Amino acid sequence: MTTVQRTSAPCALRDTCRIREDNMAVNGFDPATITADWGFPNRVLVGPGRLAELPGLCRELGIARPLLVTDADLRALPMIEDTLSALRNAGLAAALCAEVQGNPVEANVDAGVVAYRSGGHDGVVACGGGSALDVAKAVALMVGQRRAIWDFEDVDENWRRANAEAIAPVIAIPTTAGTGSEVGRAAVIINPADHRKVIVFHPRMLPQAVILDPKVTVELPAPLTAATGMDAFVHCFEAWCASGFHPLADGLALQGMRLIADALPRAYRDGGDLQARTHMLAAASMGALAFQKGLGAVHAIAHAVGALYGTHHGLTNAVILPYVMRFNRHAITARLEPVAQALDIGSGSFEAVLEWVLRLRERLGITPTLAGLGVDADRAEEIGRLAELDPSAAGNPLPVTAEDLQRVFIEAVHGRI
Repeated sequence: MTTVQRTSAPCALRDTCRIREDNMAVNGFDPATITADWGFPNRVLVGPGRLAELPGLCRELGIARPLLVTDADLRALPMIEDTLSALRNAGLAAALCAEVQGNPVEANVDAGVVAYRSGGHDGVVACGGGSALDVAKAVALMVGQRRAIWDFEDVDENWRRANAEAIAPVIAIPTTAGTGSEVGRAAVIINPADHRKVIVFHPRMLPQAVILDPKVTVELPAPLTAATGMDAFVHCFEAWCASGFHPLADGLALQGMRLIADALPRAYRDGGDLQARTHMLAAASMGALAFQKGLGAVHAIAHAVGALYGTHHGLTNAVILPYVMRFNRHAITARLEPVAQALDIGSGSFEAVLEWVLRLRERLGITPTLAGLGVDADRAEEIGRLAELDPSAAGNPLPVTAEDLQRVFIEAVHGRI
């Protein structure tokens, strides 16, 4: 559900952060009820209760018949029914498509395209975690195309094959703080032919508008809060350590880690902490923007494991991270002092940062091994091969081979750190 995303075009609607006057209390700023509008990289509405602005956003974007795309687990939640009712009560002909699974496949996109065309829809509202947002963006791409989705894999300039004018507008509403797909121009879909997670890309897949409403995340169970939050942390950490020059991404990565270090344990302990939830939503978007610099072996292995074993992406990242850190030690040690400062660690040594990651993982109740996720080492060679082919591997601070990735995978299965 995660991929290296490219720089987005500047938003013409806003290019500064605007804090509403009604957020200013007598004694100053109230961070628990912050409301802000951002124009980076797209239009982003931040704050509790902003979901109520969805019908107005649809009208602004010329969407009269929105298709609400979500995942199967959210279908029965009151939030989905309330959102549909709000759209319909506003005179919008909204319908629901909930054909999204945890690690989405081509059939999920196809179901959305059929629903969109048969319902005569003119825009997509993506509501859910990274899988739902990825599928919704892929549906928006594919409703006007005649080629197969794999023809738009993020290789060379394949995106130019698409009929750009036929791509439907998207409004994204993340219900988890992990992937940051709401600020990305790509989707990760499994190709069942070769069990590979494929990055599908087009610049116009970037949602026209985003709603970051912490209230929609307060019911997220603690284990999912931990797993998705660690996904955001790994995005920031791998982007910071990735090879290449991108100081803009580096700045986002460091600040994202700073926010997550404080907010994730708080959101895990108290799901109703609106400040922590808001900070996590912001950090997730920051992580997705940061990893346009690159990712690394954590994501390369996690994509392969998710494709073959169906594991949760963020949780898989969380398990694998320390093992990849150990592999990359000599290449990343010199980069860890700013990380230690962001995490408020006294020492910037490799061992100190690794120990902090291990402690955080333990505090969040995350298993230390892939075996704890039901993953065995029987397909280690295949994992290594798929991980080497994954685009994320190219950003790893040390060059990696299929054999290297296979070895790290086996260590993560058995807990040999």
